[in-house]
Amino acid sequence: MEALLLITPLCSIGSHKTQRFRVSLHQNYSPNRALARKLFWHWKRGRSVDSKDICVDYTPLIQALSNKRLPHVAQELLFEMKSEGFLPNLSTLSALMLCYADNGLFPKAQALWDEIINSSYVPNIQIVSKLFDAYGKMRHFDEVTKILHQLSSRNCNFMHELYSLAISCFGKGGQLEMMENTLKQMVSRGFPVDSPTGNAFIRYYSIFGSLMEMEAAYGCLKKSRILIEEEGIRAMSFAYIKEKKYYRLGHFLRDVGLGRKNVGNLLWNLLLLSYAANFKMKSLQREFLGMVETGFSPDLTTFNIRALAFSRMSLFWDLHLSLEHMQHEKVVADLVTYGCVVDAYLDRRLGKNLDFALKKMNVDDSPLVSTDHFVFEALGKGDFHSSSETFLESRRNGKWTYKKLIEKYLKKKYRSNQIFWNY
Repeated sequence: MEALLLITPLCSIGSHKTQRFRVSLHQNYSPNRALARKLFWHWKRGRSVDSKDICVDYTPLIQALSNKRLPHVAQELLFEMKSEGFLPNLSTLSALMLCYADNGLFPKAQALWDEIINSSYVPNIQIVSKLFDAYGKMRHFDEVTKILHQLSSRNCNFMHELYSLAISCFGKGGQLEMMENTLKQMVSRGFPVDSPTGNAFIRYYSIFGSLMEMEAAYGCLKKSRILIEEEGIRAMSFAYIKEKKYYRLGHFLRDVGLGRKNVGNLLWNLLLLSYAANFKMKSLQREFLGMVETGFSPDLTTFNIRALAFSRMSLFWDLHLSLEHMQHEKVVADLVTYGCVVDAYLDRRLGKNLDFALKKMNVDDSPLVSTDHFVFEALGKGDFHSSSETFLESRRNGKWTYKKLIEKYLKKKYRSNQIFWNY
């Protein structure tokens, strides 16, 4: 612990004391080695065992140096330990390897990995996972493949988890071909595709692949009898929404099964959104009634999908009925709901009637947005919503309420109209 506390003050060696070390550098005595020797001395002083040639663990010290971006000091510390007869254990070597990888010294990390793998040591899955993360961040995917093959030849007892980690690493980096080849290799070795791996496979194809590739991956998931989970549903739905393929979105949602209860209202809300985005109002109403009849209770996102469609189409009667339904279901309106009302009236130049529309709403509440964000991907944000977020970010006027936001917005609209007509 005493050695750890030394790291912060001793990191300044070679900066404000450059003159002092100028001669030392010519004598092959670097600031890194000086700091390593200081740390080693304090570490050794805190130990109760003085015997040499013993296997020691100084992982916390290496990790602290890694966090301080001092990999070369960590290397010097290793040399200092070895010169004094203290042999690092697997935990220490692993920490040093990760220190190199996290700080971009990949040749050193690979050399240390080869040393570990060719010794009697067996690295654990946590270490390999962190190493994959480090390589993946710097897009060194060939090294991930190499490590996978090395451990595969040794028949490690965590190969199933290792394949899943490699698939995730390739997927995060958009390496879909490498991800698929790894999955095939995993299956060929007799390892089953579990739900997390299968759903991750879908997510990465949704993010980086085409819609056809994504749908093919979903077909493989179904053949494996793996249930697509919420994250997979969201990822595929977002891909359809991004490409504005709302008919295919609806087909996908019905294939998943609208009666599923373990994802809440997600499937129904996405289906309603597929109609609202194309302003198919009759279909929107029909599916909403179907949702209620099936036993699902509409939530805030459900109501706001409909309210946004009613607002854009200036269907005031339907909008008011939806607000009354919300109150009956005890669903609290958010900024999106207020935006639907304000935008609908102002777009039709009915600002004088706005008080009538808002009288049953709690305008003194603090503003918040609780609507699922996939709604904005399809329908965008209304003008009042966007302007209000700008006001809220400024935080100049203290505590905001919906009433204050509406007053501020009306003043803004009035000024812009005055400028327009004067021009």
